[in-house]
Amino acid sequence: MTYFRTPHEERNWAMFCHLGGLVNFIPFGNIIVPLILWSMRKDESELVNREGKKALNFQISFTIYMLVAFILVFVIIGILALIVLGLLNLILVIIAVVKTLNNEEFEYPMSIKFIQ
Repeated sequence: MTYFRTPHEERNWAMFCHLGGLVNFIPFGNIIVPLILWSMRKDESELVNREGKKALNFQISFTIYMLVAFILVFVIIGILALIVLGLLNLILVIIAVVKTLNNEEFEYPMSIKFIQ
């Protein structure tokens, strides 16, 4: 199933799927970018397929949590929740990137498995 020339190239595509979750300057870019990257290479590599699904599931879950936190802004606690969720997203994506590059498994906490 692997069509990549090197394992390094395969890990890079898996890493880009995770890093795509940090694209927040485009509305829903945190979902769109990993979705595009995963769709392009999912049939060429089991690693990219697996890591892309993890990244997408986490970013979809994260977006739902952010929307709930945004609604809670009217109750004041939402502001703190938005800050914590933003930092958590950054930290978890960085951990996922490092683990992927080191060929280690990483499961995002609080991730709902929308894509099996």
